[in-house]
Amino acid sequence: MNEMTRLERFRSEVPRRDLTELRAQEERLLAAIADRPSTGVNRPRFANPLKVALAGLAVATVTAGIAVVAVGSEPSAPQVIRTMPVAASHVLKRAADNVGNTPELRPKPGQFLVYESQAMNPSYGADRDGRPVRHLDRMRRKVWLPVSGDATGGVVEGELLEPKPFPGWPISREARENVGRSGPSKLADFDDRAEYLRNDYAYVSRLPAEPAKMYQHLYSHLGLGAEADTEAWQRVRDLLSEAYLPAAQRAALFRAAAAIPGVITVDDAVDAVGRKGIAAARVDPVIGERQEYIFDRRTYMYLGERSVVTDAAKAGAPVGSVLTSSAQLKVSVADHAPAVTDRN
Repeated sequence: MNEMTRLERFRSEVPRRDLTELRAQEERLLAAIADRPSTGVNRPRFANPLKVALAGLAVATVTAGIAVVAVGSEPSAPQVIRTMPVAASHVLKRAADNVGNTPELRPKPGQFLVYESQAMNPSYGADRDGRPVRHLDRMRRKVWLPVSGDATGGVVEGELLEPKPFPGWPISREARENVGRSGPSKLADFDDRAEYLRNDYAYVSRLPAEPAKMYQHLYSHLGLGAEADTEAWQRVRDLLSEAYLPAAQRAALFRAAAAIPGVITVDDAVDAVGRKGIAAARVDPVIGERQEYIFDRRTYMYLGERSVVTDAAKAGAPVGSVLTSSAQLKVSVADHAPAVTDRN
C-alpha cells in the first residue's frame, strides 16, 4: 500500500478547484512540458487528486485530462450571467420546505463544527508485483472544522473498515493492510481554494438566501452547457458534505439545485449505513455514473450520497453497481478539537 493511497484515504474531503482554473493550469503545464519526453508511467486513478496535493505532497496529478498544480491565479474569463430556470426536482423543493423542522446549530467564532460520517470509495492501484488492483474502501471518520478558517485548521480521526470488492475484481492482500483506527491528525497542510469554493461556516452563512442568487453562486466562474451543469451539481455536494449552512441558505441551496438541468428523482436510494430514502440525482455522461443526494422520505433530512453506474464501459463496472456512498451520521458544535497525535 503506497503513501499516496494512504493519504487519499485518511485525508479525503479536501477542497477542489473550479474547472476553468484547472483547464488554464492544464494548458500552462502541458505547454511547459511539451518538449520533454514522456516517462510512459501510468498513474493510479484517485477520486480527487487535489486531496493528495493538500496533504503536503509536491505533486502534479493529471486525471481525466485535468492538471492540478499549485500555481498563482490568472485573470478569469468574464462572468456568465445566468437566469435560474423553473425548478424541476420535487425532492429538493420538499427538502427546502422542511429545513425548519430540525434544530438549528448556531456555532460561534472560535468553535468547531464536528462531522461524523461513514463512506465507501473506490481505490485503484497496484500490488507488490505491479499488477493492477481495485477495491472499495470503507471508512468511518470524525472531522473537526473551525467555524472561521480553512481546512488547515481541521482535525480528523477515522477507522478503516473491512473493504468490499470492486465489482468484478478480487480483494488483494494490500487492501486490508491499514484496516484499523488512525488519528487524530491534521486534515490538510494547505488550502488554496478560490473564495467562491469555500464551505466553512463563516463563509456559507453569508451566502444568499434567495434561490436565484444561490443558483448564480453555484455557477460562479463556469461556462455554459452540460459540463458546467455537472460541476454545479458537484458544488451542491460540497455544500452538503462536511459543511453546515444556516436554514435560510440551506433552503436556497435546495431550491437552486432543483433547477440545475438534468436533475431527476430516484425513488429508492440507500446511504452508506443502509438507511433508505429518496434521492435527487443527476447523470454524469462523461464518467458513466449517476450522482445521488439522498434524503429521508418522511422528514427530508439529508442522509448522504451515492454514485451508481449507468455506463459500464465508462465506469469500468456493471450498470447498477454502487461505487461510492456516504452517510452523514451527526453534526454538532464543539469548543475545541483534539490535539494532533498522528503527524504522518
